[in-house]
Amino acid sequence: MKIALINGSPKVKISASVVLLEELKSLRSSDCLVEYGFHTSFLPQAMNLEELAQQDAAVFAFPLYVDGIPSHLVSCLLQLEKYFIEHPSNLIIYAIVNCGFYEGIQNHHALEMMKNWCIKSGLKWGLGVGIGGGGMLLGLQSVPAGKGPRRNFSAAVIELSEHITAKTSAEDIYISPNIPRIAYKIGAEMGWRQQIKANGLSKKNLFRKL
Repeated sequence: MKIALINGSPKVKISASVVLLEELKSLRSSDCLVEYGFHTSFLPQAMNLEELAQQDAAVFAFPLYVDGIPSHLVSCLLQLEKYFIEHPSNLIIYAIVNCGFYEGIQNHHALEMMKNWCIKSGLKWGLGVGIGGGGMLLGLQSVPAGKGPRRNFSAAVIELSEHITAKTSAEDIYISPNIPRIAYKIGAEMGWRQQIKANGLSKKNLFRKL
């Protein structure tokens, strides 16, 4: 099976999208995988659109920005849309969207945008995965997949992988971290305090009104 993995995060190296795609890759060892980084408003110069169109499936992974798709990725999607309208493809589209909110359902609108893009581009929609608590993922890289606080994340990626194998469409999956919401909130607030201190400011600056 030929699968394109598309990292739509504006962060080139370290991001939650990278962590999620790496976990998916670990489940697809026998596939022919091609990877693309959509980190700017322009498609990668070396990208072969004909090669992308010949894949069985494409998986987009990106962060939620203001309840939607990051603007640089929207630009890339519009460029792909133009190509696919002129060159019809049987490509099936899947998407993984992560957000800093605890609730995965917050990614609903971004996934609806991806579905609408598929319709305009003449592509088949597979399913989307909305990941809540995406801010945790970088801190969990040392935790084995499917273990401890990674259980829900891994379960969602496994279910996505199964649908990719079967080339099937299904209802979108929404998950939250398998820790209490209050624990996630406390951890996030602790992280903000550490970051603001590292940047030479004090805790009271968190409450400034501009």
